[in-house]
Amino acid sequence: MTTDINSRRIEAPNSLDAINDLFDERGWTDGLPIVPPTEERVRTMLTGVREAPSEVLGRMPPSNGSATVEKVAINAVMAGCRPEYFPVVLAAVKAVCRTEYNLGGIQSTTGGAAPLIVVNGPIAKQLNVNADTGVFGSGYRANATIGRALRLVMRNIGGAIPGQTDKSTLAHPAKYTFCIAENEERSPWVPLHVEHEYGPGDSTVTLFATTALHQISEMSVTSGTEVLSTLCASLYHGGSFTHYIIGRNTPLLMVIGPEHAQEIAAEGYSKEDVKQEIFRQARVRVGTLRGRAYWSGRTWPDWIDESDDEFLVPPVTTIENIYLVVAGGDGRHSAWIPTWSTSRAVTVGVG
Repeated sequence: MTTDINSRRIEAPNSLDAINDLFDERGWTDGLPIVPPTEERVRTMLTGVREAPSEVLGRMPPSNGSATVEKVAINAVMAGCRPEYFPVVLAAVKAVCRTEYNLGGIQSTTGGAAPLIVVNGPIAKQLNVNADTGVFGSGYRANATIGRALRLVMRNIGGAIPGQTDKSTLAHPAKYTFCIAENEERSPWVPLHVEHEYGPGDSTVTLFATTALHQISEMSVTSGTEVLSTLCASLYHGGSFTHYIIGRNTPLLMVIGPEHAQEIAAEGYSKEDVKQEIFRQARVRVGTLRGRAYWSGRTWPDWIDESDDEFLVPPVTTIENIYLVVAGGDGRHSAWIPTWSTSRAVTVGVG
């Protein structure tokens, strides 16, 4: 296929420092140095995908920019992506442009929401997307640059400029990059993409709108049932949106470390069983929620009796809104990743 590109050319000094200064001055970077998106590099980025450079993947608010394949490639070059990563970047862009993801809200909320990319299937191993030790940390080019490419696209095409259109009160480091793979080899359960109508041999990305993760450490109890109880008890803190917004069908996301997952599974819990236990155990009294945090914005179904302070509010209205991902390495740690209030999880195939 042709790799003709139509973006305007910019004359810049033949100096990496000068180019980075120019891009920084024009507001095209995230504050980190970029790889200059030369015509040759952009053409190379485009060669491994079937989409035409001019194909529009979606409109990106708040500026309503057209996310063409070519423009996405430019940002992928800037982020430091290898060309073989580009199909994953494209899939992530397609996912955030879906209506149910609510990119417009994510781009402008004070809540600091940012996308988490979870990669599943054979491509994760092919690209060495980290799913094991230090899964949310540094040291893996695929994780770092795929996530960063999406963030640069959201900034440069979508127009999410911190302090201007992006009104995040605090934000969090995922505003730079947030990309992991599921540790399918160490998971005792069916992987995320297979739960959502893909085959084990398919490669996918699932996009969540997240705030900062909460690490859960359970190193004392000896049974999987007790581990699960600790995980459930961790799904509430006083300033969380979670129990107030269940009527919006916002996903609940928990990343379970392999050791915790294996301990829970060893006692006979399937993935569906774990979800049922979260739904049953992770409940909060109406009286605890009343008048605090997001009380004025609560969206509860009719069966929540908000007149009864002892009524227990679940973290979701249905277990279909609970997402479990097994990731990380050795050590008895897991994480709850609170999701933003009006976004749904979206899974898209790669390639």
